[in-house]
Amino acid sequence: QVQLVESGGGLVQAGGSLRLSCAASGSIFGINPMAWYRQAPGEQREFIAGAITTGGRANYADSVKGRFTISRDNAKNTVYLQMNDLKPEDTAVYYCNIVVIGKSYWGQGTQVTVSS
Repeated sequence: QVQLVESGGGLVQAGGSLRLSCAASGSIFGINPMAWYRQAPGEQREFIAGAITTGGRANYADSVKGRFTISRDNAKNTVYLQMNDLKPEDTAVYYCNIVVIGKSYWGQGTQVTVSS
């Protein structure tokens, strides 16, 4: 089993910044793809950013490209999401995801609210 614990969400004004963290624990072997998703009320969960390996490529949704940065510390099995220039439309529950041996795991989510 794999557990993911997110932290760092909160309330911020438009234009502000937040940094989310996601720590993975349990049966993790090697370096596994990790990613961030978000889900706004009444919307489907959507992909935001993914990081395959340390120093490797990262990919982003167009809506956050240039504002959000994903990074990871493999020694700590932790992935981060630095969110800058936040907008009200970024308001959502943010979820961390990891794929281990073909199985997908999710964290419990952390709320991000951006006020205008």
